Amino acid sequence: MSDPTELEGEPSAPTLDPAAAVSAAAATGRGSVPLAVLNFVARQIVDEPEAVRIDVDEGPGGTVLRLHVAGDDMGKVIGKRGRVAQSIRTVVRAAGAREGISVSVDIVD
Repeated sequence: MSDPTELEGEPSAPTLDPAAAVSAAAATGRGSVPLAVLNFVARQIVDEPEAVRIDVDEGPGGTVLRLHVAGDDMGKVIGKRGRVAQSIRTVVRAAGAREGISVSVDIVD
């Protein structure tokens, strides 16, 4: 055991490179960068990243990303007074603006 913070027998969390995630999403088409950003941020915040699911609804007013997380993680995603949720929305909206699209994030139970 080389890392003193690592528990014996427990694998360390995989290292995720946000730049690689965004680059891979950008190669797939328009609107995928905000989706990749939301996916990355949400999975980093929650305790159960495998439970993160994002539904995409495209309409005339722009794209709506609906974020679903495990019930126990809802408080982490919303944060005190909704500050974490608002920060997530701001970052994802900025990623959409960079692509020239309007994006909003809904956090769904």
